[in-house]
Amino acid sequence: MTRFLATTAIATVLAGSAFAVELTVGAANVTGYVDPGRDHSNVGSQFYYNTFDTLVEKNYDKLQGEFRPSLATEWTLVEPTVMELKLRQDVKFHNGEDMTADDVVFSLNRMYQATFPPYQVRSRDRLANFEKAEKVDDYTVRIHAKREEPLWETLLNLQQVMIIPEDYTKGLTGDPKVAENDDFEAFSLKPVGTGPYAITQLVPGETLVWERFDDFWGEKAPLDKVTVRHMPETASRITALKTGEADLVTNIAPDQLALIEADPALKAAGSATALFHVMIMNANHPVLKDPRIRQAMSLAVDRDTLNEALWLGKAVVPSTHTMEEFGDLYMPGLKTFEYDPEKARQLLQEAGYKGEEIVYTSFPTYYTNGLLAAQAIVEMWKEVGINGKVNVVDKWTGGDADMMARNWSNPMYFADPFGSFGVMWAPKGPSESEGRFNTDEAYAESWERFRFSKDVEARKAAYAELMERISQDPPLLPLYRPFESWAMNKNVNWAPKPGHIPYVLDFRAGSISFASN
Repeated sequence: MTRFLATTAIATVLAGSAFAVELTVGAANVTGYVDPGRDHSNVGSQFYYNTFDTLVEKNYDKLQGEFRPSLATEWTLVEPTVMELKLRQDVKFHNGEDMTADDVVFSLNRMYQATFPPYQVRSRDRLANFEKAEKVDDYTVRIHAKREEPLWETLLNLQQVMIIPEDYTKGLTGDPKVAENDDFEAFSLKPVGTGPYAITQLVPGETLVWERFDDFWGEKAPLDKVTVRHMPETASRITALKTGEADLVTNIAPDQLALIEADPALKAAGSATALFHVMIMNANHPVLKDPRIRQAMSLAVDRDTLNEALWLGKAVVPSTHTMEEFGDLYMPGLKTFEYDPEKARQLLQEAGYKGEEIVYTSFPTYYTNGLLAAQAIVEMWKEVGINGKVNVVDKWTGGDADMMARNWSNPMYFADPFGSFGVMWAPKGPSESEGRFNTDEAYAESWERFRFSKDVEARKAAYAELMERISQDPPLLPLYRPFESWAMNKNVNWAPKPGHIPYVLDFRAGSISFASN
């Protein structure tokens, strides 16, 4: 089958030709499955927005985008804990089924009342306040919260509550009238949504293909076909771009941008991504139980130097766990994390540290510059007397009891401190559940006020308390918001939108266009 590069495709469009407008993306990573409910990975987040819709949409062109209708045309709080939503009619799934309240209730309750273990994890860390969804009529649903919810629209805009078809999903395996775990496993490899592009091919970890869905309820998708191919090495992605094998590539570090800028046929778009690369520390490891040792590990890291060396100064080094995207909850005045090697030496002495080896585990390629950062951090530790070692593995070890420190990321899953710090570090959240972080009654009390108060100032005060706890008994150090770039053919006009969660490949109408020459 003949494939036309973006430049060729543009010409055919302008000429009114019947040839397809196709785009090839070279991606550092390609997901192994596509299920918006179970996924919260940086890799997976690339692939949902083109395929699925939420009930409530946002204006992603803005840092703090206003909410607007999507699959729900209106929503009203009918009781303090009950939201009623009117659904858009004439919406079709990619398999041709009509979307009704039954599909919406099924989609929401698979998360709110989760029985599938991966859904239970996502439900617990961000949707625990929701009790159930119920059908009122074919195009009206009600959602019941357990207590008054200050973040209704925010949590209805989550990837995890994108809408999927009930009958199709139940019919994938076993009893077609029952939603079984095997159905959800099968769905993740044969996903169906209501978005402008249907996934027509998925080779886990290797290839994903979108094709325009002509029955999409909204504005027509601008591309006929998008093929995303796994190209793990930066050099191979840049070569693919130069040779025309790819039209757009992901995850270009700042030190590679000169190669793009030197080629008149190419260009780049980038931003400080809405996530933190972090160093996590196991508070329950025998060597690290004394919080003064973990404080020293954190105080020894010169994050500004890391930024200059690895990101050419383009990353954002935070004073605390906060992002501008949090709006009224943005709190840069807090000073939770700092560089103080002298204090680090003092704390090590006070803690009676005797030179025990502290292992920093790192993925080899998953995080841009992740391994380089790990190597630099271990050298910084050495300067204050910490005996560090880098251990490179290709699997997640955050739940292993013998894990000491490692690289990770804290993405902004939604634009609120709860959607970044909170998802990871809540009482009984992923970090505590994996055994490397501890909370107590005082932490939980601060958390409750932060999470559920309707008053912004009360939430800010409670968040400051949580950050003080993190400072004194640290389980993590946010290193920086990495500056990630996407490189592309000069005729492709695309850039990450400020209101999206990290890494979203948004190819909807208005998000991508092509130059005419």
